[in-house]
Amino acid sequence: MRIHLATDHAGLELSAQIAQHCRDLGHDVIDHGPIEFDPLDDYPSFCINAALAVRRDELAGADTLGIVFGGSGNGEQMAANKVEGVRAALVWSTETAALAREHNNANVCAIGARQHTAAEVMALIDVFLTTPFPGEERHARRIGQLLEYETTGDIAGFVID
Repeated sequence: MRIHLATDHAGLELSAQIAQHCRDLGHDVIDHGPIEFDPLDDYPSFCINAALAVRRDELAGADTLGIVFGGSGNGEQMAANKVEGVRAALVWSTETAALAREHNNANVCAIGARQHTAAEVMALIDVFLTTPFPGEERHARRIGQLLEYETTGDIAGFVID
């Protein structure tokens, strides 16, 4: 699987560890930055680039997921979710990592690098990367509604004010 990573200064130190962990699991890792520490850097471009790459890979039929992380993971999740077709989930426990995949078919996970130890982060990533989307109809339907709204501003059969 191809894994796209992005962070900001808050996650830079952890970035190399995550990349190596994913490589050790046999994944192809692409790091979208940053490449050097800058305490004033801005995460949106890094995370959006990672999310765009995930979406391009998906549309090309590639097996791919993304991991974005920063101090809390919140802003990184928001940035990734600006990309059409990306479903970035803030993951803070193994349960939320599993549910993000099982119920939402999340294609990007966001993690707060300052909220967890490195070992905890790797455990969250392991669950996220190995949990499949079972494709239950109700979950697939809801995911379809999200994409429909993203692309049309509407959800057929429902009133969107």
